[in-house]
Amino acid sequence: MSQLTLLDPTNIEFPPVHFALSEPDGLLAAGGDLTDARLVNAYKNGIFPWFNEEDPIMWWSPSQRCVIDCREFHISRSLAKFIRKTPLRVTINHAFEEVIHQCRQPRKDGLGTWIDNKMTQAYTQLHQQGKAQSVEVWQDNELVGGLYGVSMSNVFCGESMFSLKPNGSKIALLALSKFLLAHNISLIDCQIENPHLISLGAKLIQRDEFITFINKQTSSTINWQPQELTIV
Repeated sequence: MSQLTLLDPTNIEFPPVHFALSEPDGLLAAGGDLTDARLVNAYKNGIFPWFNEEDPIMWWSPSQRCVIDCREFHISRSLAKFIRKTPLRVTINHAFEEVIHQCRQPRKDGLGTWIDNKMTQAYTQLHQQGKAQSVEVWQDNELVGGLYGVSMSNVFCGESMFSLKPNGSKIALLALSKFLLAHNISLIDCQIENPHLISLGAKLIQRDEFITFINKQTSSTINWQPQELTIV
């Protein structure tokens, strides 16, 4: 039975995700806040916030989830050639605030502006607590691409990415997928599909399958200290 729940500001719990509306798909709840505890609880339950600045906080769990299996990351010939010919560095957690600033800038496709001051402050605080991470792509010491998201025990929940030069976000995702695989984590949650993600091997899975996956117990631990990543 679908229903939209108005969250109690004093209670960080969410309704079961199967209560999410079918139209708009995945809208589960409204209200609440963006405290660390509520955000972490949301991600643990396959829920994420997404809303416009003038709207109340909206919480979503779509019926189909867009994910990248890191073992199936697709590297096109053109991307492989670009990597071979272009001197790049990729780092983790070297410039979180700069990455989220770039992610919130308006883009040609109209995406990016939903990251308002509340979201920026909330995820920066999560980062300071070691729960949100950034990946940066550098060319000649200039930040040219990157992404940020929330790290859970067996999945990385991607929030947003950006490119200032060709392939910037693709390189960030590729390096992240290799890093995660090295720590026995195989899934990146991309939330909602788009052609860019599909071109990299993203696919849709049913919400129940995603929830089952994130609820699996794992002993994986990741060192998220600032460091440089390998691309190849």
